[in-house]
Amino acid sequence: MDNEKKFESVYSTKVRAGKRRTYFFDVRQTKGEDYYITITESTKRFDGNGYERHKIFLYKEDFNRFMNSLNETVDHVKTDLMPDFDYELYERRQKEWEEKLAAEGENAYKTTSTEESKAPEAETTAESTETESTPEAPTEPVDEAGGEEEDISW
Repeated sequence: MDNEKKFESVYSTKVRAGKRRTYFFDVRQTKGEDYYITITESTKRFDGNGYERHKIFLYKEDFNRFMNSLNETVDHVKTDLMPDFDYELYERRQKEWEEKLAAEGENAYKTTSTEESKAPEAETTAESTETESTPEAPTEPVDEAGGEEEDISW
């Protein structure tokens, strides 16, 4: 069906941003064999009842101007408004969290009893009011010293 095809991505990547936000970058194809980009911000609702989504549609004729303005705006904040801020801090925290999550997943797999491993559980998915699914971020990451990390969302 043509309606289903127009929503399919030919390329997709995502950026997790804190506990409640994820950004999706999708390349989609038009009926005329052309391509455009959708940028979607997906935010988990505070009431736990699904996700809010905000989309930007970016067409090829706007790519260069959009990138120039975005880079100029980000550079202005980084160099003029907040030059002393450690912008890599969030990337380091995300990497540490992902490594910790992977290690916990490996440990959980290793400690599973042989009886449990014989009968795999059915995969469960969280219900959402939207048709797209968005992975959930951890609830409360903890740093090495045992205290809670501050929220890394902006």
